[in-house]
Amino acid sequence: MAAKIPRLAIMGHPNAGKSSVVATLTENDQVAIDKRAGTTTESDVYPVVIDGVTVIEFIDTPGFQNPNAILEWFQANLDTRDLARAFVAAHRADPLFSHDCALLEPVAEGAGIILVVDGSKRIKEKDRVEIELLRLTARPRMAILNNLTNQNRYMSQWQDALGKAFNSVREFNAHRATYSERIKLLEALKSIDQRWEALLENAIDAFKKDWERRTDQAVGAILDLLKEALSYRVSKTVKDNKIVFKSGRERVKAEIMDEFEDGLRRMEIAAQAQIRAHFRHNVWNVASDSILNQDLLSDEVGQALGLSRRQLALVGMAAGAASGVTIDLATAGHSLGTGAFFGAAAGGVLGMVGGKVLAKLDIERAPGTHRFTMGPVTNPRFPFVLLDRSILYSARAMNWAHGRQAAEEDAPDRVPEKVIDKRGFTEELSSAQQRELARFFSAARRGRDLEREDVCRTIIKNVLRGVALSEIDSRGDL
Repeated sequence: MAAKIPRLAIMGHPNAGKSSVVATLTENDQVAIDKRAGTTTESDVYPVVIDGVTVIEFIDTPGFQNPNAILEWFQANLDTRDLARAFVAAHRADPLFSHDCALLEPVAEGAGIILVVDGSKRIKEKDRVEIELLRLTARPRMAILNNLTNQNRYMSQWQDALGKAFNSVREFNAHRATYSERIKLLEALKSIDQRWEALLENAIDAFKKDWERRTDQAVGAILDLLKEALSYRVSKTVKDNKIVFKSGRERVKAEIMDEFEDGLRRMEIAAQAQIRAHFRHNVWNVASDSILNQDLLSDEVGQALGLSRRQLALVGMAAGAASGVTIDLATAGHSLGTGAFFGAAAGGVLGMVGGKVLAKLDIERAPGTHRFTMGPVTNPRFPFVLLDRSILYSARAMNWAHGRQAAEEDAPDRVPEKVIDKRGFTEELSSAQQRELARFFSAARRGRDLEREDVCRTIIKNVLRGVALSEIDSRGDL
């Protein structure tokens, strides 16, 4: 074929979900998606550009306006070598067929076809007409059953009808498709025409390499967040006359605690923005009851994520974490521990995560002043909670379909969410991996050389890779 990259025209009824399919396959949530029928009136090209090179193009087309007339013309001209090209040439100037010519123009120029149908609805005569006229174009073609509801009674009928006219038929929910499902669909496209195999293989290879790079970037953002958060300190120098009374001292403690906790929150928000950008999300709506929508330091987040008490105790004893924290790890929340006690004696312990203190507050006295310093984080559970939330956020970014913006989340017949346990990812790592993470956290807390960073990078990347390939539950509904 003449084209150097695969070009695929997305076709189907108005409001069948064509634009959602394009948005999801191109990872472009800026594709105009309108739930009203017939909102796409001309063909729009959406290239997928990787490293400055276009590797594949998807073309969002208007819906058929006169399918019966087109089929009649095709059937009357069966001896014509290229029906799509001939029809466009014959009707381009006819206002009656302006939408139809816009739809068929990419096909006339050699594009393959992806027909999108709503598998929840009954097959009508108009559907059969469109299926037949697309068969007569003789272009490589795939049909997508874009069933966005839990109504499956007509799916087998669609499979039978489409299987007679299309080279490949696949179920694909454009509102829910994960990275793995997108790649499988692209892989299936290779079967629609042997001449397309090499071009599609190149495009798929570019997708995979780009995804690997973006996963590495997400891991980097997570590691940077952990290092910054675990070594974070906040200091405030106060004149003696400001803390003569207990109320003044307590006010300063409250202020420095708020500043410390807000600093941790800001770091997480900045890291999340990086992760979101790596996976090309502009539209980002998180349910109000999602763990990702709760405060980082809330009891709900602390209870849902991080290691169990038993795991934390075993990791602490085996890893020999930072001094002043080891006893906390070993007792697993049953006491404040010696390190926390000394912190309290020096000026008080502020903040709690999972029933444990977040960080110690130290007070240094100098002539006429007191210097209050909070940090770094000493809570042994917090870094596992923060890591779990970061992985969870990345998992959602990786597998949240860009076409989901058009989903009717409150529709009574929508596909139900998966029922999943509210727990993090670190609980399911091996004991050896948990110990490596604890050692890394300990080194980060003390600002020492992070010789274990590469090991932790591999651990985190393997989790994200498993999420992307659907080998690990992405907990996308938390």
